[in-house]
Amino acid sequence: MTIKTVSIIGLGALGILFAKHFSERLPKDDVRVIVNPSRKQRYEQNGIYCNGERFDFNYVLPESEQKPVDLLFFCVKFNQLQQAIEDARHQVGDHTIILSALNGISSEEIIGKTFGMEKMLYCVAQGMDAVKIENKLTYKNMGMICFGEKENTVWSEKVTSVADFLNNLDFPYEVPKDMDHRLWGKFMLNTGVNQTVAVFSTNYGGIQIEGESRNVMIAAMREVIALSQKVGINLGESDLAYWLNVLAKLNPLGMPSMRQDMAANRNTEVGLFSGTVIALGKQYHVPTPINEWLYQKVQELEKDF
Repeated sequence: MTIKTVSIIGLGALGILFAKHFSERLPKDDVRVIVNPSRKQRYEQNGIYCNGERFDFNYVLPESEQKPVDLLFFCVKFNQLQQAIEDARHQVGDHTIILSALNGISSEEIIGKTFGMEKMLYCVAQGMDAVKIENKLTYKNMGMICFGEKENTVWSEKVTSVADFLNNLDFPYEVPKDMDHRLWGKFMLNTGVNQTVAVFSTNYGGIQIEGESRNVMIAAMREVIALSQKVGINLGESDLAYWLNVLAKLNPLGMPSMRQDMAANRNTEVGLFSGTVIALGKQYHVPTPINEWLYQKVQELEKDF
């Protein structure tokens, strides 16, 4: 299968980056950004800016009945996922491939319940250091997407199709042999980085150097390592070192999504991170005191919104 058309739902940092990159390299009508009427009006009036340049994407309403796309990206926040699934229904056909760039370790199964797991590939976005304020996105490192079936010793037709598409558009990617392992690794990173940066009101620079906030971050990540060993994913110290190296390359002035949500007085995805860790800790009898502390601190901060 040759991928020619792509839809994106969600214009957060990743959605903007994907839409920008694809729109610069494909015919405008072949890249759709799915938005509701109020967002369409606002985006068309005010534009979307990426590193200072205005972009006017091909905005399509959920109810627009068009030929299904070949590739669909979900780029929304977790609390917007159910609505996004409904809004994307007209984009999905028998041969549509779906990738979810959401945080956490559960969105693929949630989307797959509606559209079928045979359409899903697992996906992780990593290495992006973007900051989005209102309709303006800035970044230095675009990072890459890691995707595939759960196991990729031999690439499936879907994986090969997406890889060919990204190769043709010069978009950085990787196909890990074990996507479960990579998903849990990114989950470990998010659990440490997102929550620590938010609670300590800092940025990537604040956890790239030695100190209390970095110690808290690493301790939270090690609780995820302990859980992963109970569920058979088996993260270890080499994975911790890998993700700390990813963190070290980010723009020190950048901030993860939870910190940006806090700054904008929006509710965060804390339930995806420490909320999940705490629940799994109870299930598998693994102590999670650092994540319990982070969860409590984020809840206290959200009370002021």
